[in-house]
Amino acid sequence: MTTRCFIISVAAGLLALLGCFTISAAPSAAEGQRFFHSGDGRIHLVSEKNGRVFDGAYWRTAGGYDPAALEAIHRVFDAPYEPTAPTVSLRLIAFLDFLQDRLQPGARLTLTSGYRSPAYNRNVRTRGGLAAKASLHQYGMAADIVLAGVSSEWVWETVKALGFGGAGYYHGRTVHLDVGPARSWDEKTSGVGTNLSDDNKLIELVTDYDIYQPGDPLTLRFIRMTAFPIGVVPVFFLERRHEGRHAAKAIAFEPVFGVSSEDRCPQFEDIGQMAGIRWRLPADLPPGRYAVRARFCGPVWEGMPSEAATPAFEVAAP
Repeated sequence: MTTRCFIISVAAGLLALLGCFTISAAPSAAEGQRFFHSGDGRIHLVSEKNGRVFDGAYWRTAGGYDPAALEAIHRVFDAPYEPTAPTVSLRLIAFLDFLQDRLQPGARLTLTSGYRSPAYNRNVRTRGGLAAKASLHQYGMAADIVLAGVSSEWVWETVKALGFGGAGYYHGRTVHLDVGPARSWDEKTSGVGTNLSDDNKLIELVTDYDIYQPGDPLTLRFIRMTAFPIGVVPVFFLERRHEGRHAAKAIAFEPVFGVSSEDRCPQFEDIGQMAGIRWRLPADLPPGRYAVRARFCGPVWEGMPSEAATPAFEVAAP
């Protein structure tokens, strides 16, 4: 375990301790949990918009995720639910549980904004609302929350100190949390209204879990897209990571896409088509850290990277 503390400025030249928290070691696949930041499998969620509540267990130690609980959580998020392809990221649910357990165990976590469809997100922007063009709310990977008994500034500082996920704080009652890349911002540095994400500059690839065993199915999706169509080379690469670097040899594979991939450069037209990309890890894959890399094919939007790789994930020993 690691204990981290953080400080805030309270006056010119003076600093004050805001809080400390303990980070547990990442759970192993043998313990059943699938994410590096997981709580106890119970969460208390309330939607400020629709009044729906979930307060209970969503994770069963012996049986994995509880479908009925996940469906109820999706209702709190105002998100459609499909058992084989949840709209709300399981990584986000685990991360909210993680923070709730460490900052105020059992406390009510109120969602002021959960899932936003791409159309809804565009409407918010059209009305002049504070919504990023590449918002992770569209992918079920973000939530604006209030954690009972904990200031939003404290939550913001905690996530920044973790070095995991995104945290936005506008000096109000809520804090934005997401399970995208590690970054933080406030009302002066959000980048909303700029060209920060135009032409798919921020496009990324993510896995459905952080922890797998050899032979497990793996689902991938692209996120943070802002311009379509997007061409993807239908051959991906599984790379072994050593201290943050990838090994020279990679395993090439052809995943199953949600659209036809018979072309050498299949074209994707929307967020939904770029989700649910499936493959199965080799049964004899050695334990270790890995990442998946994908390449884009033309025409590529100006400023768009030529490829994207997932954050490193763990393949545990059987």
